[in-house]
Amino acid sequence: MTNVHDIPLQTLAGAPTTLASLAGKALLIVNVASRCGLTPQYAGLERLHERFAGSGFSVVGFPCNQFGGQEPGSAEEIRTFCSTTYGVTFPMMAKIDVNGAERHPLYAELVTTPDSEGNAGDVQWNFEKFLLDPAGKVVGRFRPATTPEDDAVVSAVEAVLPA
Repeated sequence: MTNVHDIPLQTLAGAPTTLASLAGKALLIVNVASRCGLTPQYAGLERLHERFAGSGFSVVGFPCNQFGGQEPGSAEEIRTFCSTTYGVTFPMMAKIDVNGAERHPLYAELVTTPDSEGNAGDVQWNFEKFLLDPAGKVVGRFRPATTPEDDAVVSAVEAVLPA
């Protein structure tokens, strides 16, 4: 398995980056969308981020337009929406594909991890969540209907926070 911290990414502003700057932190990687019935999960993601940021945790958002065209906006439109509507302070990356032939290499690694029912494979919809431990190992997968502040997510985050 490739170390996810080394996979090339782009910030929402278009700058090249990797997750290496977040190495040593527990991460919740989420494919997000601005026009989805699940979009209010941004609020829970931000609260989770704020709750555990001081303990070595970060949410990382990856806009994706693959599910019902629910993230059609430009990078600037996405940034403005996230900051003004939900006060998002966690890192947001450039829009990517999470499934199919153009699946981003990060998601090629993530989708090999099974959920709590033992199912791996394609992302089902917007707001699917992958929990990484501080070393970058995927230790949890939560399907879209599981909210960011669900007890299962919070417990899993608490279990992998750096000492």
